Amino acid sequence: MTKLLEEGIKAVQGLPADRQDVAGEMLLTIAGNSASYQLMPEQIEDVKLAIAETDKGEFATEEEMEALWKKCGL
Repeated sequence: MTKLLEEGIKAVQGLPADRQDVAGEMLLTIAGNSASYQLMPEQIEDVKLAIAETDKGEFATEEEMEALWKKCGL
């Protein structure tokens, strides 16, 4: 195991159970299908931003979600 992976696992162990499950799913997906899909660097940054926003309690309002659903035709 690399040092970086070991550090990542230690960090994830301190997260709530639901976040640990997300990390576990990601690792299992990577281990089983590493060649099937990879996030682009900008997508990784978007994910990091989304996690930071949720950690700060920043969520979309009902109005913003309604506008998104309407834009998507739902």
